[in-house]
Amino acid sequence: MIIRVPASSANLGPGFDSFGIAWQLYNEIDFQIAEELSISGCDEQFCNENNLAYVAYHRVLERRGLGDEGVAIRFGRTAIPVSRGLGSSAALIVAGVMAANELHQLGLSRDELFLLATEVEGHPDNVAPALYGGLTVSAMNGGRALTRRFPISDKLHFIALIPPFELSTALARGVLPDSVSRADAIFNISRAALLLRALGDGDAQLLSFAMDDRIHQPYRSKLIDGFTHARIEAQECGAAGICISGAGSTLLCVASRDDFADRMETALTLSLPGWEMKELQPDLSGAMIAAL
Repeated sequence: MIIRVPASSANLGPGFDSFGIAWQLYNEIDFQIAEELSISGCDEQFCNENNLAYVAYHRVLERRGLGDEGVAIRFGRTAIPVSRGLGSSAALIVAGVMAANELHQLGLSRDELFLLATEVEGHPDNVAPALYGGLTVSAMNGGRALTRRFPISDKLHFIALIPPFELSTALARGVLPDSVSRADAIFNISRAALLLRALGDGDAQLLSFAMDDRIHQPYRSKLIDGFTHARIEAQECGAAGICISGAGSTLLCVASRDDFADRMETALTLSLPGWEMKELQPDLSGAMIAAL
């Protein structure tokens, strides 16, 4: 069976490790029960038992007390760029847990799959939108993840600015401080609450204020060559809000003006050669079994 999983952007500025949104940009992975493990269609270095799709698949079987059964995993369409802050790891994990549930007829609910996917990923901010779709806010409660969806206004336009280099999540987490000041915590909490309202209402003026952050972006932006220039160009083209997508290296722009994408594409071509621009539409369905 083919599992189709959307890309996602986590954090969204002040919503560090909590907020996420799914995009109509998909990976499709085919799973079939086999005598032994085989993985094809991806880089050779990932064709082994450490592939996150297999790790998640195996974790579900292990949790249900099933044996180490073989599986053939074939990567088909893979539109989500790797290590660019668009949820490529979460997409693999969600595909793996869904495939195990369906192939072995385990009858697990989507909420149960969410808990298993979070267990593998370590945090719920990307797996929640990848699994449920839409704009999600997630939290950990006593070692268990919970999530809720929030509305997204159709007045808004979302643009990804993707640089020609990867940024590992481990490196991006490594530059973060161990603690933050009370002032910075209050700064982020207040803006995160307002950001949900801004995204739901399509309020561009509020977005420009609410997407600011002091907890992770001031540190991670230094790892993204061209960040400051890209942000200035986006602002001049009319972006209402700009943030790092996930851990980076992609930047996410939110705008209300219809000509933003055209203006941004011209600016990017002239000033940031090698960067790619993608217009994104929110995915509201989440991961699903694709038609064969």
